[in-house]
Amino acid sequence: TPESTGKIEEYGKAAGIEIELFQSNHEGEIIDKIQDCYNKADGIVINPAAYTHTSIAIADAIRAVSLPAVEVHLTDTDRREPYRRQSFVRDACIAVIKGRGFEGYTEAIRLLKENSYGR
Repeated sequence: TPESTGKIEEYGKAAGIEIELFQSNHEGEIIDKIQDCYNKADGIVINPAAYTHTSIAIADAIRAVSLPAVEVHLTDTDRREPYRRQSFVRDACIAVIKGRGFEGYTEAIRLLKENSYGR
C-alpha cells in the first residue's frame, strides 16, 4: 500500500539507507530485479509470497547475486496451512522474519544494517 511504502522510505531516510522498492506478481520480473541488484545493492529484503513455496528460481537468483537477503512474511507461515511451511527461498537467506506484519520489513532492513552486511 502507499502508506506502507511511505513508512519504509521514511525508515530508510532516517537510517541513512537508500531503499529501492519493487513489487511484481510475475516470477520472471522478480528474478530479473534480483539479478539487477548484483553490484548495485548491499542487501535484499524479499517477501516472495506464494513463490516462497514454489520457486527454486528465486532462491537460485538470490544465491547467484551473493547478497545477504532476508525473507519477510506478514503472517507466520508456520501457523498456516501445512504447504506454507515449506520455503525454497529460506535457505538462500540469512534470516526469515515472519508474523510481525509490516514491521517485519523494517526489522529486516535493521538486521542487514546492524550486522554490517553489504559492501
